[in-house]
Amino acid sequence: MELRVLQYFLAVAREQSISAAAESLHLSQPTLSTQLRALEEELGKQLLIRGTRGSRRVTLTEEGMILRKRAEEILSLVERTESEIALSDDSLAGEVSIGAGETQIIRLFARAARELRRRCPEIRYHIYSGNAAFVLEQLEKGLVDFGLVYGPVDSSKYESIKLSERDVWGVLMRRDSQLAAKRAIRPEDLWDKPLIISNQKSDGWPLSSWLRRDLPQLNVVATYNLLFNASLLTAEGLGYTLCLDGLINTSGESALCFRPLEPRLESEASIIWKKYQIHPKPVQKFLGVLRSAAL
Repeated sequence: MELRVLQYFLAVAREQSISAAAESLHLSQPTLSTQLRALEEELGKQLLIRGTRGSRRVTLTEEGMILRKRAEEILSLVERTESEIALSDDSLAGEVSIGAGETQIIRLFARAARELRRRCPEIRYHIYSGNAAFVLEQLEKGLVDFGLVYGPVDSSKYESIKLSERDVWGVLMRRDSQLAAKRAIRPEDLWDKPLIISNQKSDGWPLSSWLRRDLPQLNVVATYNLLFNASLLTAEGLGYTLCLDGLINTSGESALCFRPLEPRLESEASIIWKKYQIHPKPVQKFLGVLRSAAL
């Protein structure tokens, strides 16, 4: 029984789909199916119940659930062992990729990278910025090693580190605007104002309940996925931008200012990575330092 095949099996258990697992593993579906059937033949047990022709969903048999538990333990032990070996190797070279939105929490990645760089200067880091949908898509396709997301984490698909640091929501506006005289902004202050909001308007968007209004009831004049561009719209007087604190410089002679929301609204973040993957040594080593930096 090969570790690689156990990894394939766990990917199918995670995705509940052979085709989706094949895509995440960068394999063809026939190749993955052949490997799974060979595993079943090797064990002499059926591990997966394939869906009918109209359904691609697969479920685990009782024997499959037993193997899933044991395979998780085996791969976890392998990952810890490789991590311990990697931590003793100061000549590592490779790449670490991170998907994240615009947030001050990116400093956590920077601190971990700076610490690791002292010992492993040949590791390179890549940051890909976008909203939650972009980050999850990049993670699912294997284009990034880690993602920074907000809200609940699907523990059946991802390992995670919940961060103690939180982002604070507020309103970015011109200093000469009507609401700039306030120390904090309440929902009713924005009901009749032109708003610039994130284009990530899903059911989990934290401002939906805070505003106490459905989006069609609000005067949304523009949306954004990069706050810097939204700040230019704000500076030109297009509207008030709902965003996180600390991302746009509002000090000194800036024409803009930031006011927090009242009641205060914060977002909890987590660092996530896909389950059942054996990471390259540079990624394992970075994860070890990242765990310490997040404490």
